[in-house]
Amino acid sequence: MSLPHPPVLGTPSCGSATRVMLLGAGELGKEVIIALQRLGVEVIAVDRYAGAPGHQVAHRAHVIPMTDGAALAELIRAERPHLVVPEIEAIATPTLLELERDEGVTVIPTARAAWLTMNREGIRRLAAEELGLPTSPYRFADSLTELQAAIDDGIGYPCVVKPVMSSSGKGQSRVDDATQVEQAWHYAGAAGRVDAGRVIVEGFIDFEYEITLLTVRARDPDGTNRTRFCEPIGHVQVAGDYVESWQPQPMHPAALAGAQQIAGKVTAALGGCGIFGVELFVRGEQVWFSEVSPRPHDTGMVTMISQHQSEFDLHARAILGLPVDVSLRSAGASAVIYGGIEARGIAYEGLAEALAVPGTDLRLFGKPESCARRRMGVALARAADVETARANAKLAASRVRPCAFDTPS
Repeated sequence: MSLPHPPVLGTPSCGSATRVMLLGAGELGKEVIIALQRLGVEVIAVDRYAGAPGHQVAHRAHVIPMTDGAALAELIRAERPHLVVPEIEAIATPTLLELERDEGVTVIPTARAAWLTMNREGIRRLAAEELGLPTSPYRFADSLTELQAAIDDGIGYPCVVKPVMSSSGKGQSRVDDATQVEQAWHYAGAAGRVDAGRVIVEGFIDFEYEITLLTVRARDPDGTNRTRFCEPIGHVQVAGDYVESWQPQPMHPAALAGAQQIAGKVTAALGGCGIFGVELFVRGEQVWFSEVSPRPHDTGMVTMISQHQSEFDLHARAILGLPVDVSLRSAGASAVIYGGIEARGIAYEGLAEALAVPGTDLRLFGKPESCARRRMGVALARAADVETARANAKLAASRVRPCAFDTPS
């Protein structure tokens, strides 16, 4: 099934309903669901565990093993959504390719894009070898011996080892010398989304900063796709995980133009409509492609306070064929709130103190289980300048205190 152009949207739980299925119902998926529901869309949320954030706000929720192709196909055939929207990488993407090809299922942005970006090898070969985009030097390895040989034969130290099936820094290690290679190999296998027994090793780029360039492919009124760019987002990562982000990131005009050119090329090659989080390394006027996600990006949560339409609003509108607005509202920042404790059904203290920080807001995701480094929420702040917004977001986040829930006697 697919949507007509111009779009005609129905009413949930009625024969006219426009149905969208999200594969992955984490905090990013939850915000997409809310954005879709504001436009009257009936949303089905699917995840590997019950009570995921998106399950709590969707019209219907399902729990399946997301990499089980037969279970995924059965559910899609039963629900018959107009659009299938992958929100995570660890999905049976070969099944999506088959359903798109053989049964006319519409996958956002395309099944091929979901497949290529789940596998770092696919997207890196597309970017570097087919499109000729600047990237770090890289090799692939299927064993510890091959990994060591790749480093010795040209990649060198320092380097970065990543599982080919992963996202958001999972399983990623910086390797500074030969004593760390074996540990990096084993960590890649244990911490990746899917253990494919294969890694990518990248030469280290001496960049000044990283950005996420949110790139939106959306239809114009005449039905043609046009690419638009949000203001660049700067961010800090620790052990491969985002901990804070801000918008806009100041850039040399030539670097911004280069970033937009790279993002435009890679997203056009992936095709379809929606938002893409394009990650780039920058030094001066130079820009290198790093990765791309064909969906909202965790660093883009700052757009909930910095833009007139957040990345989630933009994604919802673009996939439905509606007009989008990528304009900035004000400088903004986000800072992660971690669980800090190992517990189920935690509570949160300090919310009033956090929201007393000027220009701030909070998003608590509602994840049913906490651990020390699990992202449980985010503090947002807007201000006249990025520096103030960053300081206020971090201050607000520090005032939120996750705690064990004590049942009243």
